[in-house]
Amino acid sequence: MTLLALLMAAAAALYASVGHGGASAYLGLMALFAVPLEVMRPTALALNLVVAGYAALSYLRAGQFNPRLFLVFAVTAMPMAWLGGRVHLPPELYRPLLGVVLWFAAARMLWRPVWSAARPVRPPPALIALPAGAGLGFLAGLTGTGGGIFLSPLILLFRWEEPRRTAGVAAVFIVVNSVAGLAGNLSVLPALPPALPVFVAAVAVGAVAGTWLGLHRLPRPWLLVVLGVVLLLAGAKLIFT
Repeated sequence: MTLLALLMAAAAALYASVGHGGASAYLGLMALFAVPLEVMRPTALALNLVVAGYAALSYLRAGQFNPRLFLVFAVTAMPMAWLGGRVHLPPELYRPLLGVVLWFAAARMLWRPVWSAARPVRPPPALIALPAGAGLGFLAGLTGTGGGIFLSPLILLFRWEEPRRTAGVAAVFIVVNSVAGLAGNLSVLPALPPALPVFVAAVAVGAVAGTWLGLHRLPRPWLLVVLGVVLLLAGAKLIFT
């Protein structure tokens, strides 16, 4: 439990530095430590609230947030996250689905594209953002993630916002999706581990450190590589075992 908590703290620091809650990392670590599947999803969402919540407050205080961009995705994401949280997938479906999500997160850690600063930032069309938010919300609740690992690259790819404000939008987006997904999940399958307070304390420390890193733009390439490898291994364990 101590080793798992320390690894969660390190993951929380990395994810908080880009405004994320770290659910994909917690899920990957719990998979490596053979935590029961029915416990993994609500635990990851609960820890998401701690880390993304602190990051969200910090980015909001720093003025790194775009409320209109957040709302156009969140208005459809929240109800779908609640619905996704209520869906109980059998292990033979949940394990490979989560494994693919972890591999996607690993790809984001191991491959960091350089975005052109010359491209202008423009708001997304509602006809694209509203259904995208619904899909991201449902996936967030279904898998036990906050959806930020999918929203951030989407925003950056289409230059809907600059990177630091994207981190602020992602943090708040993760918080509301985690609340909705956790509420949906606990309404049908209440299962939280006795060690949750220890995990919460660990990721809280990581959140403070990681948010400071993100707001001050400190380099973290080696952490990205290490975490990417962990997620690759965890995804393989879920898919092939």
